[in-house]
Amino acid sequence: MKPYKSGKYISHKGYKPFLPSFVNDDIDWKLDELITILQDATFWLGKLNSYADLIPDVDFFIKMYATKEATNSNRIEGTHTTFDEAISSVEQISPEYRDDWHEVQNYIEAINYSVERLKELPLSMRLLKESHKILLQGVRGKYKTPGEIRKTQNWIGGSSLLDAFFIPPEPNMLPDLLTDIEKFLHNEELHVPAIIKAGIAHYQFETVHPFLYGNGRVGRLLIILYLISVGVLNRPVLYISDFFERNRMSYYDSLAMVKQSDNMTQWLKFFLNGIIQTSKSSINSFEQILNLKKSVEEKISKTGKKAPNAKRLLELLYSTPKLNAQTVSKELSLSVVSVNSLLKTFVELGILVEKTGFRRNRYYIFEDYVKIFR
Repeated sequence: MKPYKSGKYISHKGYKPFLPSFVNDDIDWKLDELITILQDATFWLGKLNSYADLIPDVDFFIKMYATKEATNSNRIEGTHTTFDEAISSVEQISPEYRDDWHEVQNYIEAINYSVERLKELPLSMRLLKESHKILLQGVRGKYKTPGEIRKTQNWIGGSSLLDAFFIPPEPNMLPDLLTDIEKFLHNEELHVPAIIKAGIAHYQFETVHPFLYGNGRVGRLLIILYLISVGVLNRPVLYISDFFERNRMSYYDSLAMVKQSDNMTQWLKFFLNGIIQTSKSSINSFEQILNLKKSVEEKISKTGKKAPNAKRLLELLYSTPKLNAQTVSKELSLSVVSVNSLLKTFVELGILVEKTGFRRNRYYIFEDYVKIFR
């Protein structure tokens, strides 16, 4: 077993890009130091996976988790869209914030596309490039070769290569480095637990920085895609960007420490703690959802003839918790008159809250449900 060396800085045209070492090798990742926290992370992630399998109609709720992940992952990159804005239609967003809103919607689409694509395509740079192309369509970065590996040098921080905080490897190094990441993810002979592999792969991807724009979001998407691809998760219910966003400086510092001192162990401790905290939070959210679901279903069971349509509206609200009468009418194929009567009943029962105060074009929100994800 080789001691881990993160790589080296090389001189090139007056600046010093970092050339990371390959990870698909027999490296001593110091797993003995991680055994306790790894056991905890494995336990809580397994519990979350089992919990999600037992919940009826879990796919309704997963859409909200994807929205939360997209919001937090984009916030790390500097967007200002809130969760409430992310579940709103574009007409409700102030013009100056619509670009940020579109970035979040793109990320939601990229998540859903990637998870579905895994059913027919192995986790690979091809899949990540397809996701990247969706991520940048029509938003910031749309002119920075969406879906293509960079052919020019990029940098992080600073105003140029001369004063950059960090310079990723040169473009001509990328094919070998990206092939190494793919081989690492699919190498079953390496005795490295899947959760550890996910953490190492995320670090390596961020260090390689293969795209001109959007690397952070794709790198975080890589985590969930890998855990699904190897069967650790059956559904996309672990979204760790909330933890990274709340501990942003520790996230950056832990990644930087690997390059500065070959200390992959510290990054993995931080990453595994994120798995634990995120799993616990998601389980708690599912428990709250089940309690709310039971309470709301009891209310609508007493609505008489409206009960069948009330149940259909409730199912719609689990994936679209902020809507208007026109949306309900279209999705449920009901007349506007019937929809307005149904919405009025939901307001009277305390299920929906009407936020606008308008006589027309009213929007309603499933407030108790949205609170769980805020």
